Amino acid sequence: MTKNRESGPLRRPTSWWLGMLKRRAERMYEEKLDLREPIVWASEVERQAAIAFFNAAFRAEESGLRQAHELADEIATWDPELAECLRLYGNEEGWHRELLTEFLAYLGGEVRPMGRVTGTFYRLYGRAKRIETIVLTNLMFETIGSTTYRLALRRARHPAVRHVLTILTRDESFHVPLNVHFLRETLARNPGTSRLRLQVIHDVLYVALLLSSYASRRRAEAFDHIPFRVLCRAYAEHLARLFVKEDDLRLRPPQLLLWLFGLTDEVLRDGEDTSAVSVRAAEAAVDRERVAVTAL
Repeated sequence: MTKNRESGPLRRPTSWWLGMLKRRAERMYEEKLDLREPIVWASEVERQAAIAFFNAAFRAEESGLRQAHELADEIATWDPELAECLRLYGNEEGWHRELLTEFLAYLGGEVRPMGRVTGTFYRLYGRAKRIETIVLTNLMFETIGSTTYRLALRRARHPAVRHVLTILTRDESFHVPLNVHFLRETLARNPGTSRLRLQVIHDVLYVALLLSSYASRRRAEAFDHIPFRVLCRAYAEHLARLFVKEDDLRLRPPQLLLWLFGLTDEVLRDGEDTSAVSVRAAEAAVDRERVAVTAL
């Protein structure tokens, strides 16, 4: 297929994304977790932190599944192809939810009610009505999920933990750029969207997600061993890179926060050879068996 280079980043039409999602769906359920080897924990605190970590992952996948299918029903009236992309994307989130349910049982845990901070996030997210708000929120959630999994993967040692983190990290390499496409399509459908309003939503989410890194340390740091400063800066960097590299979306991170973290446009553009939100990253992640998963 001929590459479509419009002004700005490389893009693909919805038909391309749909074809890739169908390819991914063909063998999705063939992959199984090998949970025969028990984990020897350093302490009960570490095990409970692991249960908290994967509960948070479960809630993210559960939310992604619900929102994707609800949006698909709404979008089907004006773009059936895009709606089918959302359904297949939601199915992938649902598959992750099934894997995480199995993995939590393996850890000796279960799906737990959301904590105060997480519950507040998802309640506010669930109240969003505008399509572009929902898609932007999901895109930013997927980005911090991808960042967390890649950081945790560097520190993980047990084969089963590494396997489930690899699956999540690998699939986010496809989901993040897919959500960039969803956002572009919804903005193109609604050209009258207030850019100021969207920027405000972006800024509020940006700050809230940075703060969420602090809240998560109380529950999960004993498992993932990611210090607050490392996680917070990684969120700041990768959320910023998301929009600096895809600058046609016209969303800019708060400059004061970038300055505090020592991040400039040059640093963000040069930080990775292939942006995690790019079409090239998605192309590399289409065939799950061939994806080279890298930790942060």
